[in-house]
Amino acid sequence: MSGTERALGRFGKRSLTDWQYSFSRCREAIVTVMRLNDWAFDVARSKLEHSLPLRWAHVQGVALKARSVRAVAGPDADLLEAAAVLHDVGYAPDLAGTSFHPLDGAVFLAEAGAPDRLVNLVAHHSYARLEAQMRGLEHELARFEDEQGPVRDALWYCDQTTSPHGDSVTAQARIAEIKHRYGPGHLVTRFITEAAPELLAAVERTKQRIGVAVAS
Repeated sequence: MSGTERALGRFGKRSLTDWQYSFSRCREAIVTVMRLNDWAFDVARSKLEHSLPLRWAHVQGVALKARSVRAVAGPDADLLEAAAVLHDVGYAPDLAGTSFHPLDGAVFLAEAGAPDRLVNLVAHHSYARLEAQMRGLEHELARFEDEQGPVRDALWYCDQTTSPHGDSVTAQARIAEIKHRYGPGHLVTRFITEAAPELLAAVERTKQRIGVAVAS
C-alpha cells in the first residue's frame, strides 16, 4: 500500500465534494474565530494597500465613517464596519473576474468563507443592482440578497459621503466628483446620474436615524 493510500485510509473514503465542503466550513470557522472587523481589515489591506493605494485610502475613510455611525446599526455595528472596509475589495487586480467590483468582491468573499450578510452588503453596496443591469450582469448579481434596511442604508451613506482620498464630503459633492472623473457618456456617469435619487434617499434616511440615535 502506498503512502497516499495509507493517508487516505486514515480519513476514510470521502468524495472530492465532501472535502471541498469541509474546506469551506474550515474557512468559515477561521472568519468566525477571528474578530470580524480584524479579519475584514486584514483582507482589505492585503488586496488594496499596495496595488491600489488610493482605493485603500478611500475604504479606510469609509470604515472610519461607519465607526462614527455605529449607533444606527445597533448589534450589526461590527458588520457595518467590516462591509465598509471591504466594499471595494473587488477592485483588486487579481479579483477582476467580471470587472464589476461589487460582484467580483462578493464572489471572492463568499469563496473566502465570509458571513452571508457581509457578502450580500458588499454585492449590493451603493445601488450596485442598477449598474449591474446596465452591464448585463443582473442575473449574476441576483444570487446575492439585497437586504435593504438600516445597515444597507448606512453603508451607502458611508460610501457616498467619503471622497476617493478618504475625506468626509457631502453626498452631492461625491456624486459630482464621480461624474467629473469619468466624464460624459461613460457608463459610470450614466449610472451615478440615474442612481442619485436612490443614493441620496439612503443618505437622508441614515441622517434621520443618526439624529434619533443621538437624541435617545
